[in-house]
Amino acid sequence: MSSLPPWLQQLLPILILLAAIALVIARLPKVELGHTEAFKRRRFFNWFPLGMTYAFLYMGRYNLNEATSALKGYTSNADFGTIFFWGTLTYGCSFLLNGPLTDKLGGRKTILISAAGSSVCNMLMGAVVYGVLTNGWQPPGGLVATLSFLYALNMYFQSFGAVSIVKVNASWFHVKERGQLGGVFGILISLGVYFAYDWSRFIAKAAPTWWVFFVPAAILALFVVLDFFVIRDTPGHTGHPDFDTADASSGESGPQLAPKDVFLKMIRNPVIVTILSIEFCSGFMRNAIMQWYPKFAKATGIGESFVAANWGMLLCVAGITGGMFAGLISDRVFDSRRGPVSAVLYAGMSLGAVASLFLLHSWMLGWAVIFMSLCVIGVHGMLSGTASMDFGGKKNAGLAVGIIDGAVYAGTALQSLLLGKILPSGEEAKAAANWSNWPIALVPLSFVGLLLATRVWNARPQSKAAPVAQVPAAASTAPQDSSRTGTQG
Repeated sequence: MSSLPPWLQQLLPILILLAAIALVIARLPKVELGHTEAFKRRRFFNWFPLGMTYAFLYMGRYNLNEATSALKGYTSNADFGTIFFWGTLTYGCSFLLNGPLTDKLGGRKTILISAAGSSVCNMLMGAVVYGVLTNGWQPPGGLVATLSFLYALNMYFQSFGAVSIVKVNASWFHVKERGQLGGVFGILISLGVYFAYDWSRFIAKAAPTWWVFFVPAAILALFVVLDFFVIRDTPGHTGHPDFDTADASSGESGPQLAPKDVFLKMIRNPVIVTILSIEFCSGFMRNAIMQWYPKFAKATGIGESFVAANWGMLLCVAGITGGMFAGLISDRVFDSRRGPVSAVLYAGMSLGAVASLFLLHSWMLGWAVIFMSLCVIGVHGMLSGTASMDFGGKKNAGLAVGIIDGAVYAGTALQSLLLGKILPSGEEAKAAANWSNWPIALVPLSFVGLLLATRVWNARPQSKAAPVAQVPAAASTAPQDSSRTGTQG
């Protein structure tokens, strides 16, 4: 492998892993739901470009980390925390508008809005950095304030991404297929993280810093064109029959409820409230790990270690593994229940968080945080990418995933503001001992997430022919009526 270009050396393990996963999935017994081969082919050409758009949205979101690191004396850790806080706060609040808007407009239109808007915002951020670095330009209010505003605007458009992908896929996948789809969702997140960290780092080393923003802007612009011609909201829009997906919208007739009524209905459902709380913890854990380990590694002088030097690639491999593990055991072992998988993965996160308390001075810390990343991406794929479809139903998937993803980014905003204030900067950041607040912050959230995940161990979506899902003391709901899962074509 030493003769291969560095970028290909990093990409090769990901390609090998994806090939191995494809082989394993191909050998597994199929869930037969009556889909034709023509339908499956068209479905692939629907979700694959949609999913890759989502992956590159991640690149246009988390490139901020590498960009602020490359800016060196222009921004500090606290400045990064401030910029990221305003972006994630905007993202978390945007579901109030964008969830219902996606249910009304359809996921195809909103993914186009998302990619186009994020492309423009990344171009503007790149232009600001270009002006500062080449001409000494001082933007209004200063660099941090200007990037905070533009990043918040970027994150508004970004917030359509997950909502759109779930909204579209909810009409194309049956409940019994969605665990594996949740694994695919985890793969897409992982690829996006790889693009955001390793590609952005490569760009920052090979070209001026502003290209860290310009490259994802150009890629997203290309996907706007591709998605316009390829993606459709439902099978019926491509000439294939629509079918009963057996989720919470199954059997529901009549006009679409007003967003306020749907929102109140969802937050009165104990299952959804519990999932919201779990995903709040997931948002805190995921970004407390992904955003701050590179900062820790660079500040303490271990930036050349294997984990730190290959952060994006290892996160991608871990996320793919965690996502597919979660998806496969959800459908194959736990009968399409998402709660047990989340509990298993949160147990792993809790172990990793406790271990990190004792590994702060050790090279093993990098592998502990990679393991925690495997777990948290698996949980996020199961809950934001899959449970949102199941319990929101295809009619209300936009608002459901908006609410759940909003909770994720509320947790993200909290960690960004908190860790930005309590973690060291400058000379203090060079000593690993001064970073002890970082693992301390991870432990309580991991245990709270584990406890909450056990509360939805038996939760399932209910069709309109069955009682409303509840979470009593045993944390279970009545089983799904499997006779109402008929499909066509």
